[in-house]
Amino acid sequence: MQPAALQDRAMITVSGQDAQEFLQALITTDLDLLEDGEAKPGALLTPQGKILFDFIVTRDGTSIRLETGTDQGESLLKRLTMYKLRAPISLALTNPARVTVRFEAAPGAYRDARFAKAGQTVYRAYDTEGETAGTDDYDRLRILNGIAVSGADYALQDAFPHDVLMDKNGALSFKKGCYVGQEVVSRMQHRGTARRRVVIVAAGTALPETGTPLTAKGRSIGVLGSVIGSSGLAIVRIDKAGDAIASGEQILAGDIAVTLTLPAWTGLDFPVEAGEESA
Repeated sequence: MQPAALQDRAMITVSGQDAQEFLQALITTDLDLLEDGEAKPGALLTPQGKILFDFIVTRDGTSIRLETGTDQGESLLKRLTMYKLRAPISLALTNPARVTVRFEAAPGAYRDARFAKAGQTVYRAYDTEGETAGTDDYDRLRILNGIAVSGADYALQDAFPHDVLMDKNGALSFKKGCYVGQEVVSRMQHRGTARRRVVIVAAGTALPETGTPLTAKGRSIGVLGSVIGSSGLAIVRIDKAGDAIASGEQILAGDIAVTLTLPAWTGLDFPVEAGEESA
C-alpha cells in the first residue's frame, strides 16, 4: 500500500516544563505510558463524559503534540488556552498540518497504537512532502479493523469513549487519576453499562451512504458510518444487535441485509439475550 496524505488534519503543540503535567490532568490518555515513537489516541471530554475533542498524541522532544481534525483545531486551542491560566506552557496551532499515513517504518514516523492493538502496522509521519496516494487503502484498513473516527463515524459531544472503543485501544486511562469526565467513564467501566459499540458492517453488495439507519425488527439499532464498497462501520446498540442475531432476525442497512461483527481485537461479544451486558 502506498503512503496516504490526510488533508483534514491540524496540530497543536504543547511546550514548556509543565506540558505533560498540564495535559495529564485534562485528557484521557495516560502520558506516563506514552513512548517515544508512539502515536496514541486520546480525547478531551465534557464533564458529562462525552467526547468533546479527539486527537492522536505524540512526543516531539520535550513537547507534546495533539493531532486533530482541521474542524477542531481552533476550538481545541481555545479550550486548552482556557485551562492554561498561568501554567508555564505555550500552545501553538498548525492548521492545516501535513500528516502522512505510512505502512512501513520511516525515520521520524510514529507507530499508530490504534492499529497496533489490531495487529496492524501503520505509521503517522508529520511535516512530510512529496507525492502520496489517496486515502482509500487507509480507510479500507481502518474499516476492516473497526477503527472509528469522528465526523464519519460519530459526532463530537454525542458519543462516550466506550462507544468508540477508547476503553480498548489505549485512549482511556482508569488508573492515572482525575481528568475531565473521568468519574463518568470510570463508572461506566466498573458497572459494565456500555451498550453502544463500533461494529464492522458487511453486505453482499454496495452499502448505502453514511448516515443510513441500521434496523432490526423494524427498529433502529444504530447508524452507518464510514463506507467503502460493501464494508463499513457503525455504532450500534449491541444488546439489540445481539438479540437480533440470536433470534435469527435480519439486520438491514436501509433495505440491504448486512452482518455485524465486533472487532476481534476488542475481546467483546454480542450479548446472548436482549438487555444483557457485554463482557
